[in-house]
Amino acid sequence: MSSTVGILGGAFDPPHDGHVALAREAIRHFGLARLLVRVVADPGHKEVVTPAETRLRLAELAFASIPEAEVSLDPFARTVDSLEALGLDDPVFLIGADELAAFPTWVRPARVLELARLGAATRPGVDLSSLERVVARLSQPDRVELFPITPLDVSSSELRARAAEGSSLDGFVPPSVAAEIERLGLYRAA
Repeated sequence: MSSTVGILGGAFDPPHDGHVALAREAIRHFGLARLLVRVVADPGHKEVVTPAETRLRLAELAFASIPEAEVSLDPFARTVDSLEALGLDDPVFLIGADELAAFPTWVRPARVLELARLGAATRPGVDLSSLERVVARLSQPDRVELFPITPLDVSSSELRARAAEGSSLDGFVPPSVAAEIERLGLYRAA
């Protein structure tokens, strides 16, 4: 039985089917015993429109169908600080291909690689050679593993726009998330 822990962090504003699919694929690919879904309370790199506690509730609903998932609030804006506080034994930190391309610009990327392996999700159409060049320039390229996921054409920003114009989120977010967004009136145009 694997004891490997995965970590999936994000703003989750809102969490969507792409996040859930990435979680499921990562659990299968890496044989994860646990997946810590960390809702970043105050991401340093992006603006969020929804309070942290609301995003936490949405994430709990989104990942409820995944037994390995443990959803919690991450008080740290930076991945390196979160990983240091968690103190896990060689976890797999999950990111998308776009985040991997920007990884060298993160705060203390070499330290991140000391604390965790990176599992970078790729999808058809991603330029693997450019990602391999990024990985080759890292302090510990052997700590990065690319893994394929089935692409879902969905993003949180697009979903906020859909909700603002009154369009349905069905087929883009788990039904329980769609119901909670509707109940709370989230992302509606002012």
